[in-house]
Amino acid sequence: MPTLADVARRAGVSPATASRVINGSSKPVAEALRARVLKAVAELRYVPNAHAQLLARPQRSVVGVVVHDVSDPYFAEVTRGLQRVATEQGRLVIICNSYRDPARELEYVDMLRAQQVAAIVLAGSGYHDPGVNALIDERLGAYAATGGRVAVVGRHRHRGDAVLPANEEGARLLGRELRRLGHRTVGVISGPGVLTTTADRLAGLHDGLSAPLPAEWIRYADFTRDGGARACAELLDAVPGLTAVVALNDSMAVGALGVLRDRGVPVPERVSVVGFDDMPIAADVSPALTTVRLPLAELGARAMTLALAPADERDRVEIVPAELVRRDSLGPAPA
Repeated sequence: MPTLADVARRAGVSPATASRVINGSSKPVAEALRARVLKAVAELRYVPNAHAQLLARPQRSVVGVVVHDVSDPYFAEVTRGLQRVATEQGRLVIICNSYRDPARELEYVDMLRAQQVAAIVLAGSGYHDPGVNALIDERLGAYAATGGRVAVVGRHRHRGDAVLPANEEGARLLGRELRRLGHRTVGVISGPGVLTTTADRLAGLHDGLSAPLPAEWIRYADFTRDGGARACAELLDAVPGLTAVVALNDSMAVGALGVLRDRGVPVPERVSVVGFDDMPIAADVSPALTTVRLPLAELGARAMTLALAPADERDRVEIVPAELVRRDSLGPAPA
């Protein structure tokens, strides 16, 4: 079995530097040295058994969870499921808000590694940027090499277990229903374009509508109510004859409903509005919101279950289905 000294010798660094990289020390290590140590670990297939055993002991009771924004109803529900399973297994959960900032997400991964948490769960959407993905995956790989567990919610390009919400299929169902009801001039309030969740939902919607939408019919927002309101106002001003607004989450759909109400546009008689996720508020707004339901608490519960599962099972993928929930905000396209 290779030793820490073997790794240090192969990487051309001191054993102390190799130890800091492998064990996730909070002491800074130059990126070039870090890369050499990780390469040596991979080439020698070095496994730090003592540290892996330490992580497996009962006192390793902390799990780190990185979300985009826990005040977002989507992440509040996912976190509820994560915490339920963690509590059942006697674990403490640390919640980290990245606010969709990849650099901050990377910092959190490093800090959680340094704290030697038992598992890291990335509960926010993945990113398209290959550079960002490579950096995060490198850090997660170093963490996993010490015996840590990794689980993600959504489509990521990282190693570890994954729970995938059926974003594309849910949006496809929505597009088909709009097409069945005769909607052809459809505006979209999209989430941030850097996220894989946004891309998946847009792709499914285009497929369900059987035609790609013109770029001017799509407005990008930040998954908030105010962002949805601003984007809806832009769509109403820019797209004559708009008959439907698709918001890629329910918070933005609520903002769209507010703008239409303020402008005296009847919903759904003149413009239909649909959302995504089926947050609790979706049934309480007026008119009640047609949306795609994802079992968000179940997403979180499944991710935590995978993260805390026996160490001999890795890189599993579970898909959580979506369903269309029809309510009063969607009707036939006006003649």
